[in-house]
Amino acid sequence: MASETVGVALIGSGRMGAFHAETLALRLPHARLAAVADPAPGAAERLTSALGAGRAYTDVAQLWADPDVDAVVIAAPARSHADLVVAAAAAGRHALCEKPMAVTLPDADRAIDAARSAGVVLQVGFNRRFAADWRAARALLDAGTLGTPRLLRSLTRDPGGFDPARVLPDTIFLETLIHDFDTLRFLNPGAEAVEVSAAADALVEPAWRDRGLLDTAVVTVRFDNGAMAVAEACFEAAYGYDVRGEVLGSGGMATMGDGRRSGMAFSGPAGRLVETVRGDQELFPDAYTAELAAFVDAVRAGQPAPVTGEDARAALAIALAAAESVRTGRPARVEK
Repeated sequence: MASETVGVALIGSGRMGAFHAETLALRLPHARLAAVADPAPGAAERLTSALGAGRAYTDVAQLWADPDVDAVVIAAPARSHADLVVAAAAAGRHALCEKPMAVTLPDADRAIDAARSAGVVLQVGFNRRFAADWRAARALLDAGTLGTPRLLRSLTRDPGGFDPARVLPDTIFLETLIHDFDTLRFLNPGAEAVEVSAAADALVEPAWRDRGLLDTAVVTVRFDNGAMAVAEACFEAAYGYDVRGEVLGSGGMATMGDGRRSGMAFSGPAGRLVETVRGDQELFPDAYTAELAAFVDAVRAGQPAPVTGEDARAALAIALAAAESVRTGRPARVEK
């Protein structure tokens, strides 16, 4: 298949799905947008019409009968991810699944086993692994320049505007901090988390607290190589979208991300000002494109994906331990 383009269908045409659809239709020479499936009336048709590509379905099952669909990108609600991965594998389709791949470890195992049994590529959408700063830091780790990791940090601060109706208990761990948990593993190669201690509260929207909808959290993670890490998240940052990372190793320190829209700074009567990025697609457009390109390359070459279902399971195990730590008020072991 290495000389052919890959027909990719999109499942879910929301904000992130629409960005992926544009990438498949317009940015990747070895991929084509074959179809879009979304149960919302008219949603798939609007997206395919805007891009001039692909067929539109309201029933995901229709994808499995479409001969032009070689693979799927799953950008549907998180609680449906594992079932969709299993369905794709049963139909012999490769899958790139947005995070989290599953919300329970048994469901994660079910998705991994289905893809393995079917012999299809399964990749998970941890886009920071493809961002330039993070890849450069990992290269320093792989080269030994940073030495042995000792302290790590990863943070996500969203720009706000979350709809409480779409936030579920543990969302901050399963859908936001899960990126940071994967990042910490990526920046501590070969090590696995063993214990988590977490604190979380509803500080952006205190009225959410009684519903268990937490919007601010700090998590400490201990790894089996002795390294210690901190992950933090907040659903609202007045200045925009802020994602950063740091590794302190025996050979030095690497820092990632500064949230600037450009390198320009304006100095005037009010002081020195810089413009900051306001959203994830603005901060990480190249990374989102690169992860899809890597998925398509893996499908064409018949090779494993660079971010696997096992990676997704390991990040999920940390997220579940963090949620347990908040509920019990005690450190939690990370389930294997």
